[in-house]
Amino acid sequence: MAGYKEPTFQDRVSVAQKAKAAALAKLKAKPPVDPEVVAKRIADAKEREEKQQAKRAERAAAKLAKEQEAEAAAKAIIEKVELTEAQRKEARDARYAARKAKKKR
Repeated sequence: MAGYKEPTFQDRVSVAQKAKAAALAKLKAKPPVDPEVVAKRIADAKEREEKQQAKRAERAAAKLAKEQEAEAAAKAIIEKVELTEAQRKEARDARYAARKAKKKR
């Protein structure tokens, strides 16, 4: 029965060289890339990027409009609160004046 044989340095170097040669052969076996195909891919990528930028710009505009709308609504609420506070002050002053007038009678 044969036991496990530890690979020597030379064995590991030869295995690495064979793997490298096989990888290079596989790479060389690939057909050359057609320049028209490359140009089409680049054009498609540019088109996709432009569409994505348009979508981003649209989303940013929508977000800005939404923020402005929320800000306008908040200002309207604040103005309404201030208006009611002014009305409350007028009512309070009127009650105070009525009490003073009642005491003077």
